[in-house]
Amino acid sequence: MPRAGRTESCSRCRVQLLVPPEARTIRCAVCQAITTVRSEDPIVRVNEQVRQAVSWVKGLLSNVSNNTGSYAMMPNYQAGTLAPSFGNYIPQMPAYPQAHGKKRALLCGVSYRLRRCELKGSVNDVKCMKYLLCDKFGFSNECILLLTEEERDPYRIPTKQNIRMALRWLVMGCQPGDSLVFHYSGHGSQQINYSGDELDGHDETLCPVDYETEGMIVDDEINTTIVRPLPKGAKLHAIIDACHSGTVLDLPFVCKMNRAGFYQWENHSPLSGVNKGTSGGLAISFSGCDDNQTSADTSALSGDTMTGAMTFCFIQAVNSEPGMTYGRILTAMRSAIRDTQTGIRLSSPIASLIRTVIRAGLKQEPQLSSSEQFDIYRRQFLL
Repeated sequence: MPRAGRTESCSRCRVQLLVPPEARTIRCAVCQAITTVRSEDPIVRVNEQVRQAVSWVKGLLSNVSNNTGSYAMMPNYQAGTLAPSFGNYIPQMPAYPQAHGKKRALLCGVSYRLRRCELKGSVNDVKCMKYLLCDKFGFSNECILLLTEEERDPYRIPTKQNIRMALRWLVMGCQPGDSLVFHYSGHGSQQINYSGDELDGHDETLCPVDYETEGMIVDDEINTTIVRPLPKGAKLHAIIDACHSGTVLDLPFVCKMNRAGFYQWENHSPLSGVNKGTSGGLAISFSGCDDNQTSADTSALSGDTMTGAMTFCFIQAVNSEPGMTYGRILTAMRSAIRDTQTGIRLSSPIASLIRTVIRAGLKQEPQLSSSEQFDIYRRQFLL
């Protein structure tokens, strides 16, 4: 039952509406659209989000002609400011890929153009990851959704709302046997957790291009959106190249490995008993660093081309030989980053302001987390 004072975004014009207690629907005073009030129960909320995503795609099929000409609604950079303005957006049906095969992927690269925290390698990361998925793992171009600031479609700019919708698209209609991939290259951060379900007292976050005005995407929401709906027989792989990203999917098990390659699984399930697992499927995440570390945007690994250190090392490890196990991939990534001796720029909204040069190698250790425990040196990496 909704609480007094709760707000809801209008389904048409996105204006924030004050929801009366016990209301099931509410009419917008601006555009007169009727919006269904979301349930506060997380499972019901996910089902509502999936139904909404389904309706978007159905509407897309019947209104394809209405979507042409929408490219004019691009974010603009206001004079005298570093942050982009998204005030020109006119809510429309997002033109996301209609194909939903056994393999589909969401690749998100945020570069924060014209700002002090700008990253040069995020778009390169996305392009390299797309090539890897298509060339090595048989993903179809039609089943891969890219969100970058280079896209002309305004719904493929990596804003907070667009990333949220794209995450829902990724799991929409997921069936046993499906293989999903979520790759993110951009800034990550942390914020204080007030619910008591984080062992370190902080929620991990992803920073969309408009995070300064719209806020960050918290790990709890990511878990609820793409982890918990996974049915038995489906699998999700997340590759997260961002600062403070060790547990950004909030998965219950974290693989702790020392430099000799010995590992053990730690149970990070909340003390409150909240379920952070799937609905029977398998979710595995490779992340660029631990929760208390930063990730690098560097050209040291790839020559003159800027890339995320983690993304480059991940692709290099996967391509090194067939039949790689999760343990060998993680070890190869850590070794490649540890052995790199270079000056770097830290890819974090806070760390980037420090502008420091680290000469003793990249101070990040890629992490592995999962919805279930397994032998990382026996299980082969398959997408």
